[in-house]
Amino acid sequence: MGETPVREPSRVVEGLRAYRLVAGMWIRSTMTYRASFAVTVLGNLLLTGLDFVTILLMFSRVDSLAGWTLPEIAFLYGLSVTSFGIADLLLGSMDVLGGRMRDGSFDTLLVRPVPVLAQVGADHFALRRLGRVTQGAVVLGWALVAVDVDWTASKALLVPVTLVSGAVIFGALFVAGAAFQFLAQDAAEVQNAFTYGGTTLLQYPPTVFGRDLVRGVTFVLPLAFVNWVPASHVLGRPYPLGLPDWAVFGSPLVAAGCAALAGAAWRAGLRSYRSTGS
Repeated sequence: MGETPVREPSRVVEGLRAYRLVAGMWIRSTMTYRASFAVTVLGNLLLTGLDFVTILLMFSRVDSLAGWTLPEIAFLYGLSVTSFGIADLLLGSMDVLGGRMRDGSFDTLLVRPVPVLAQVGADHFALRRLGRVTQGAVVLGWALVAVDVDWTASKALLVPVTLVSGAVIFGALFVAGAAFQFLAQDAAEVQNAFTYGGTTLLQYPPTVFGRDLVRGVTFVLPLAFVNWVPASHVLGRPYPLGLPDWAVFGSPLVAAGCAALAGAAWRAGLRSYRSTGS
């Protein structure tokens, strides 16, 4: 009788393991100086909180913004910032890819027997980014208590589903932006315009913006499914574009589609890479 062949671990499992090892290395390096780490996290938390302070200052002069109250906008803010913070924590270092390609150090990642995407995603893993996640979660928690909503089981379930879906959508943008750097090799700011710029845009209600922009972030770059669409359902507000009722539960499908497209873009970019100087 022949021996039963041993199955090799899947690429996904292998990638997750590589990500954990690389990220763990950076975390151990960071925790060597615990006091410095604590100060950095606190500073990051306070710095990211300035966005919400701006909103609070705005509401010190007005009672509503385009018909939305402060708790409602805090709900939008909390969903956007928390989702983005999770993606930024896990994949926010992918903008270093361009620098690695220019100095030739990216080639060393190609010869390692682990997925390149996992190595790049965990590269320079910055635990200090927990400050943004914490700050967004605090605002979201306050909004959930303060907002005037007739909570149902579907609405309550939609909140964590939206957070996970939003993190996947932003993560897909990080991966797609990194894939674009295979062509441009110095496109970190372009990537940041869609990631950091996107989360800033979503902190305000869609009624503030023109219909063409709302259409663009709904049907072209579907950032609206990070918070605008599901939040409109939770808050009992009609979405400006008159989407069908089932669209409010479309965030997981949009997230899956974005992840698939970003993965395809990454694989295409990686195949096109010809090493430094070629």
